[in-house]
Amino acid sequence: MRKFLQSFVYAWNGICYGIGAERNTKVHVMAAILVIVAGFMTGLSRTEWFIVIILICGMLALELMNSAVERVVDLLTTERHILAKQAKDLAAGAVLVYAIGSAIIGLMLFIPKWFN
Repeated sequence: MRKFLQSFVYAWNGICYGIGAERNTKVHVMAAILVIVAGFMTGLSRTEWFIVIILICGMLALELMNSAVERVVDLLTTERHILAKQAKDLAAGAVLVYAIGSAIIGLMLFIPKWFN
């Protein structure tokens, strides 16, 4: 049981490290805060809140995974290698795809409320 509980401590440490050390993670946290404030001001429905929470958590999780991939690649090689670059670019691309999709969904949720 102790190891199980310790895994939550490690996970929390990872979240805190990611927010504290990674510029892009900080940007995503700030964006999440703005979306949450806008959600309260706009009066999102329960279903819309579910969507927003899933998008925010998914974005933060993907950003943390991207940072982990970058760390592992950097650990494995200090040389410039095409596969290392591709791994980092692919992970960053996954974040970008999710961010664009999240922004589109966010606009689909918020714009009708703002202009009604």
